[in-house]
Amino acid sequence: LILSSIVSGVGLRCTLAAQNVCACGLRSHHAGRNLLLESMACEIPKAWLGKVVVKQIITIIMKILISNDDGWQAPGIVALAEAVQSFAAIKVVAPDSNRSAASNSLTLVNPIRATQHKPDWYSVNGTPVDCVNLALNGLFDWTPDLVITGINAGPNLGDDVLYSGTVAAATEGFFHGFPAMAFSLAAASGDFAKPAQVAAEVIRRCCDSPLLKDNILSINMPHLDASDAVTLSATRLGRRGRSGSSSIHHSTDPRGEKIYWIGQVGDPKDAGEGTDFHAVHSGEVSVTPITPDMTAHDRIASLSQILRAVS
Repeated sequence: LILSSIVSGVGLRCTLAAQNVCACGLRSHHAGRNLLLESMACEIPKAWLGKVVVKQIITIIMKILISNDDGWQAPGIVALAEAVQSFAAIKVVAPDSNRSAASNSLTLVNPIRATQHKPDWYSVNGTPVDCVNLALNGLFDWTPDLVITGINAGPNLGDDVLYSGTVAAATEGFFHGFPAMAFSLAAASGDFAKPAQVAAEVIRRCCDSPLLKDNILSINMPHLDASDAVTLSATRLGRRGRSGSSSIHHSTDPRGEKIYWIGQVGDPKDAGEGTDFHAVHSGEVSVTPITPDMTAHDRIASLSQILRAVS
């Protein structure tokens, strides 16, 4: 809370005080401390101030931790950070190199190191989950209000979320009790400027939603040009088909030993209307609530009957 221009008077007037709404139209996640309220004079009752009356400008900043799996210098994370820092205090902690498809892996055998490259920008010689775990457990004396990841260079649709380091980093934030969103550009190439603007808008709309208490938002964007109109669609995860042996590429190393490269993922299998595949294919931004709870709750009762019969 920054107080300035202390003067005598009747009180502090604020047109937005009762709602805790920021200039970008968001309600604060924790009332009265997260979001940027630009140049806002605020009404404080006399009873709070006694005979001292203050006229002030209050700046309340949302704090956002940003990570990815493409590396700290990837254009997607740079664009995302630039878009978000217009309304938030950010810290970036990302892998020192590309760690795509690292999923939820943690580095337990070897030590990890964090390197600061500029104020609030760090790289870690570990996985995306290492980055978020370290950032939330000792790298800073700082607690974010939101964890976001991306913008990934490539889609994270359907089954991809199980492999994605981008989604895993957001999941790690969620495991630590923070709202989390993962952003991906579902295009082979493209400028990240427009997707970063869309990501900022999704954050503005959704950061305080009760939905984020029990879910992570996985957002996939199609190729977007600066002039493109944007449609946001709530979706479910689709499914990919089996990639098959054709996705494995055989080769030989310099010593004559056989080596393998894992290639393309499978084509969409469940990609009908309502899925993330369908939305992106239709030029829409797919927003999918996902949960790390993989329990098949509707199968527990029938499994219990089977187990009783066996016993």
